[in-house]
Amino acid sequence: MELRHMQYFVEVVKQKSMTKAASNLFITQPTISNTIKLLEEELDVNLFNRYKNQIYLTDAGEAFFFQCKEMLKMYDNIPNELSNLLELKKGHLKIGIPTIINIRRLIGLISEFHEMYPNITFQLFENGSKKIENDVYYGDLDMGITVLPTNNKNFDIFSFLEEKLKLVVHKNHELSKKTKIDIEDLQEQEFILFNSDFYLNDKIKNTCRNYGFNPNIIFETTQWSFIEEMLLNNLGICILPEGILGLLDNNLQAIDINEPSMKWELGIIWRKDIIVDSLTKNWIKFLQENFLINY
Repeated sequence: MELRHMQYFVEVVKQKSMTKAASNLFITQPTISNTIKLLEEELDVNLFNRYKNQIYLTDAGEAFFFQCKEMLKMYDNIPNELSNLLELKKGHLKIGIPTIINIRRLIGLISEFHEMYPNITFQLFENGSKKIENDVYYGDLDMGITVLPTNNKNFDIFSFLEEKLKLVVHKNHELSKKTKIDIEDLQEQEFILFNSDFYLNDKIKNTCRNYGFNPNIIFETTQWSFIEEMLLNNLGICILPEGILGLLDNNLQAIDINEPSMKWELGIIWRKDIIVDSLTKNWIKFLQENFLINY
C-alpha cells in the first residue's frame, strides 16, 4: 500500500464520487477505480457499498478512512514537527467554535499565544456543537469547543465554563417587564431557535416537552445575526447563554428562567485515540492554564 493510494481513497470519500476525485487529482477515473480495487484486495474487505450509481462507506471503509486521514496528517506534519523540535514553532491550528459564545474571550487567548509563537496560524470554524464534534472525530479539526457532556470514549475533554440560559425578548415584548419567567409561561410564545446542529435546540425542545408542550418554532437558523434581527423586530423569543448577553443590542431584554436545568457547560475537546502533535499539545496546555483565569 502506497501513500498515494490512501490519498486517492480519501479524495473519493470526500467527493463521494470516483469521477470527481479523479478530476480533482488530475488523474484518470480508471486509475482511481483500480486503486480502490487493489486496496480492497490487499485489505480483504469491501470499502464501499454501491447503490444506484452512488457509493457509501462500509463499516470497514469508515475505519480505514479514519486511519488514512491520520497517516496523511502525520506525513504532512513532519516538517512542522521537526521545526518544533528546533524551537521554530511553526504550524497551523484548526479550531471549531459554537456560533453562540462570546468569541472575544477566545480571541484574546489566541492573541496572547500568537505573541509567544508568531509563526503559528489559526483557522476558526463556526458551527453547531454536533458538527464540531463530528469534524474533530474525523480529523477535519484539531479541536473544538462544544456543549458537555459529550462522548468520553472519543474525546479528551477540558471543561472551562458553566453558565445559565436566559430568555431574550425585545424591550417592547409582553414579557419584557418580568424579572423571572416559568417555562409554562412560554407555551403560547413563538420561538426562534438555532437549528438541529446545535445542542441548545435539543435542550429547549426537551425542556418544553417535559412541561407538557412542544415549542411553537417559527424560525431556525445557524446564524446569530438572523436571530438578533428577528428579535429586534419583535418577531418572537429566544433562549441564549448568559455569556453573550453583553453583546446584545440595547433594545433586547434578558430574563431569568425559573428552571434549574436551564444552563449549559462548555468544554474543549480533542480526539482521544490519536497522536497529538507538539503544537496542539502546547496550545491545549496554554488553554488549560489560562482559560479559567480569563473566564
